[in-house]
Amino acid sequence: MTIAEKQEYLAKALRALPTAQDRLAYIVGRGRAAAPLEEGMKTDAFRLQGCLAKVWFVPAFADGRCFFRADSDSAIVKGITVLLCEFYSGQTPSEITETKPEFLEKFGITQHLTPNRRNSLVKVWSGIEGFARARLGG
Repeated sequence: MTIAEKQEYLAKALRALPTAQDRLAYIVGRGRAAAPLEEGMKTDAFRLQGCLAKVWFVPAFADGRCFFRADSDSAIVKGITVLLCEFYSGQTPSEITETKPEFLEKFGITQHLTPNRRNSLVKVWSGIEGFARARLGG
């Protein structure tokens, strides 16, 4: 699935939910449904620093595409992290760097997050974008 197709799929799912609280519940549900990282991955080597919640972020690169997995001890942060990882996984580094997660704001997701949770979102996006840029050589 292309990044544009993923964005349309997500937009359709979020538009179907009438309130920002419903959209946040949808995101939390996606996080709860996601498989947790193996305990061996929940180490300082994969932990994102600067987040109030514990967030583990595991990037990988195969066949010219980036793949991301994540987990958190916070339900909302895990949901947002899983959403971003699923959205950007399987994409090329150039597709990732050309598509910022601004669509979350359009659906009222970022505006309803506490500053600490918004910070986690920024850290996860920075990890995704940084990993993709490194694969591009810049």
